[in-house]
Amino acid sequence: MDDFFSVEQEDRDRAQQRTPLREMPLAARMRPRTLEEYAGQQHILAPGRLLRRAVEADRFTSLIFYGPPGVGKTSLAQLIAHRTQSRFVNLSGVESNVADIRKSVEAAESMRRLHGRMTTLFVDEIHRFNKSQQDVLLPWIERGTVRFIGATTHNPFFYINSPLVSRSQVFQLEPLGTDDIAALLQSALENEERGLGGRGILADGEALRHLATMADGDARKALSALELAAITTQPDAAGNVHIDLNVAAESIQKKTVVYDGDGDAHYDTISAFIKSIRGSDPDAALYWLAKMLYAGEDFRFIARRLVIAASEDIGLADSAALRVAIDAWQAAEFVGMPEARIPLAHATIYLATAPKSNSAYTALGTATKDIGEGRTLAIPRYLRSSAFRGAGEQDNDEPYRYSHDFEGNFVPQAYLPEGRRYYEPTGNGQEARIRERLDFWRQQFEAAKPKI
Repeated sequence: MDDFFSVEQEDRDRAQQRTPLREMPLAARMRPRTLEEYAGQQHILAPGRLLRRAVEADRFTSLIFYGPPGVGKTSLAQLIAHRTQSRFVNLSGVESNVADIRKSVEAAESMRRLHGRMTTLFVDEIHRFNKSQQDVLLPWIERGTVRFIGATTHNPFFYINSPLVSRSQVFQLEPLGTDDIAALLQSALENEERGLGGRGILADGEALRHLATMADGDARKALSALELAAITTQPDAAGNVHIDLNVAAESIQKKTVVYDGDGDAHYDTISAFIKSIRGSDPDAALYWLAKMLYAGEDFRFIARRLVIAASEDIGLADSAALRVAIDAWQAAEFVGMPEARIPLAHATIYLATAPKSNSAYTALGTATKDIGEGRTLAIPRYLRSSAFRGAGEQDNDEPYRYSHDFEGNFVPQAYLPEGRRYYEPTGNGQEARIRERLDFWRQQFEAAKPKI
């Protein structure tokens, strides 16, 4: 039997002395005690992976776990502490303060000096600590007084101080798969010591699958729903509780979607949405749009991104896309939710299926780079404003040629010194016609160069 991350009985007893096991929620009772019980995260815990090697060799100082709720960040920290035979001290970024931190590290220092035992200091929701609170940890980590493990649902590279991140190994924990959660639920039904085993509770496979799917990667959510179904369902004549699909559906109600309005899920989903539009996949774009709306994203934010995409990614290949996006924005504002989702879907499909060109976006970027990195070009004298006193007295070597005085409303004339080019039209959609006109005009410019 694999004893990696095995938990000593005395440590389990201490962890449970505040609340009797039978009174704890099912999700808490079913916390894994060995690696065999730990579900998912094989990308960091499989044999040979970095985290497993570091813990097995007992060669780590600071770790940061980040990922959505219910994927096992706290459980993994506890297992690591037990595997390395260190004390486990749990602080909360919401409830703890600097005094709590100092008290914990002072106790850790005494424990190491008197008994030679290390302390693993776990801070849940570390992103909730302000800069000062996070900075307090630094000297104790550098001295090796504690082994620090932080957990956060936010990207640590944005929400945790750089000095703390630079001193830590950062590992991203992924949402649990449906199969992993279904297996956890089945284990909870069978476990007589910590789960629901031996109580005559029977669950259909499709019911467990439904709970696992609706939990959307959150094991805690699925276990809580299973417990609710078990304690609220009336037993049959034989005293057994039967959890079928209908009972499971009532127990979890609306599907949980992992989504935070200002964190990774927010930015990752809008990124997937825009990239699906850019990639001309209306089905994927609609899915990500539906996810954002389902999770309660501000429809105005989505509308603004559609307006940007209309110019950045569709651009001159279909100039009507910008109008469609702005109309969708105004229509959404006018009708409000939930109907606002309809014009947003209209614009999403239009943009995803429109011909694409980022020529305007690219041209502006190149011109901006030239301005920022090179010499600022002087404006030719004949292009300067004449709407000021004494302008007519300037000695212009070359007069300004008024385009509308010439055939076709065009005359070759240098408007930019050095003849730089930034805009290169594509052959997509309406921009193909623009390219034809521009090629003709540029040929005229080239032919007239000796005369300019």
